[in-house]
Amino acid sequence: MNNIEVIGGSKTQKKYAISMAKYCCKMLMPKMRTLEIEIKVKDFGKDENYGYAVPLDDCLYPRYFEVEVNKNVRLRRFIETVAHEMVHVKQYARNELYESSAKKQHRWHGKWLSNRSKHVKDYWDNPWEIEAHGRECGLFIRWAEEHKHSKKKWAKND
Repeated sequence: MNNIEVIGGSKTQKKYAISMAKYCCKMLMPKMRTLEIEIKVKDFGKDENYGYAVPLDDCLYPRYFEVEVNKNVRLRRFIETVAHEMVHVKQYARNELYESSAKKQHRWHGKWLSNRSKHVKDYWDNPWEIEAHGRECGLFIRWAEEHKHSKKKWAKND
């Protein structure tokens, strides 16, 4: 069974982070049972990003991951960020995405893309970000429906 641990954050943030991460494992990686995911809820300071996901074991099919989520965002954005980062966990775990720090390159579905190439001029153009942003809202909505959270509760982006 997958092991998901949350470090830091409020009681509410911990509860929702665990719930969303488990839901994403079920929806994105239903056959994987050996993932170790540590979610760190922390203050990002001047960093305006919402979250990060990195594999901790350097292999083709990593199973150990660290996810960081900015604790200073509204609750809906927080939960959507967990979903977004879990899409990246799926990408790494299935070897769809591999990042070489030595080469400063990413491999996406077997094709190397240089960070300086014509293909990747902007964060929003990265294919792994297109997938993660495209899936985060749908994962959130389906998670909210499955867990019987009212649409009215989340309508204000609280």
